[in-house]
Amino acid sequence: MEIQKLHEQTMLGNKRDLTKKHADILETRYTVSNLSNFYPISRLTQKMDNVLTASENLKSKPAPSNTYHYVVEPVTDKDKDDILAMLRKFFFKDEPLNTFLDLGHCPELEEYSLKCIKDNCSFKAVHNNGELIGVFLNGLLRRPPPNTEPVKAADSCQHAKFKKILSLFDRIEEHFNIFDLYPDCDVILDGKILSVNTDYRGLGIAGKLTESTLEYMKEHNIPVMHVLCSSHYSARVMEKLGFHEVYRLNYADYKVNGEAVLRPAEPHVAVRSLVKEIGEVKTKSAP
Repeated sequence: MEIQKLHEQTMLGNKRDLTKKHADILETRYTVSNLSNFYPISRLTQKMDNVLTASENLKSKPAPSNTYHYVVEPVTDKDKDDILAMLRKFFFKDEPLNTFLDLGHCPELEEYSLKCIKDNCSFKAVHNNGELIGVFLNGLLRRPPPNTEPVKAADSCQHAKFKKILSLFDRIEEHFNIFDLYPDCDVILDGKILSVNTDYRGLGIAGKLTESTLEYMKEHNIPVMHVLCSSHYSARVMEKLGFHEVYRLNYADYKVNGEAVLRPAEPHVAVRSLVKEIGEVKTKSAP
């Protein structure tokens, strides 16, 4: 959610059947018909911001005075340096797969994470003192033309450890295509990274960032938001925000040459795709 997420092509790709191994389509559906649902979202996340850095063990300092004086604004290219500094401090080092692999400093990961800013649908929370205290990096997924072969993100990666993460994402693309689930939807908003400064946890910042994202979707007639969560905690936050699971791959079941290669510490046992529909949207159930 964090939305961790870390992928440009992660959760879209080919037209493979949703009934492939590890795909688990759930019947439950949550929708919001109008923006009146937003207030409960931000109130709900006042107790949940602390898990968005992927570590429940981080000890936060007491929140500074006037912490409620912040604004949520669109992210621009000018914000890249500040966002990167924040991700280095609160997101990259605590993301479960990064921790398991002891990823360390990875320029390819940093570049990969910021690519979505060009889609102009990301949002930031800025304290009245000018400090960046939260960010929701989002991108736009567009339905690929028929018979398009997806580009494997791992093929061009030179960083051996990060390549393992990208290979996981490539495997997911082989088994799950989000557009197969929504046959009438050509554009889906993809929530990539949701991170909140731990000094400002418990203020509903994650909810406010999500509200702004949903408002953007409503204004641009985008009916579905998708997130890929490699962390148990970020998935839990998104479920509290009304997202529901459409795909799961247990880390124990993801094997290369017969061996499980990614084994983050519990409770991080699976990578999960979750979605939230805005209003009425046609869905295709698994046979």
